[in-house]
Amino acid sequence: MTLRIAPSVLSADLGRLREQVDAAVAGGAEWIHVDVMDGRFVPNLTFGAPLIRSLRKITDVPLDVHLMVIEPERYIAEYADAGANVFTFHPEATVHAHRHLQEIRHRGMQAGLALNPSTPLSAVEEIVGNLDLLLVMAVNPGFGGQSYLPASTDKIRRARELLDRRRSPAALEVDGGITQETIRDAWRAGADTFVAGNAVFGAKDPGAAVRALLKQCTEQV
Repeated sequence: MTLRIAPSVLSADLGRLREQVDAAVAGGAEWIHVDVMDGRFVPNLTFGAPLIRSLRKITDVPLDVHLMVIEPERYIAEYADAGANVFTFHPEATVHAHRHLQEIRHRGMQAGLALNPSTPLSAVEEIVGNLDLLLVMAVNPGFGGQSYLPASTDKIRRARELLDRRRSPAALEVDGGITQETIRDAWRAGADTFVAGNAVFGAKDPGAAVRALLKQCTEQV
């Protein structure tokens, strides 16, 4: 099974962005995660297309963009043009999720849906076949540095069962509270892609932090 770390630049030092991204990638990070928040869907305001364009100039790895915004469809074309590779949004933030998933793919990006802790898996059951990524939020979205919600492990397990049952090749990503202490449970439950912010960019050596996360999933215990 794929094992992928996607460090979130929400926790990066933007004044040292190239240095920190390069270090994380050298340590084995395969994606870079960008959290986009509008201050409406979640109580925080963060990045937009300019940061994606800046990241695209400094790294060739896929940019995994997670939109926590109202009406995410307004940004599909702009983010594709900026260089995003994965475009994930929340089904509660819009009306016609199926249509938007099709448009995301039409623009050359992978299409993902994100589930908040209180959002049931049933919200995506009818459109699993249109997903390239399913993101399970292990915290309530809006801020970095939160603790992993233990109930997320069972939800990850059920999400894996859903994807396998539908024979979906979609990545199963987990975002929120991923550390060396929590990643193994999420991995064993069936997740394959892990967003880590503070655990990577809050460390003195982001590359070593990525390697430590990977080790938690690969070493036998």
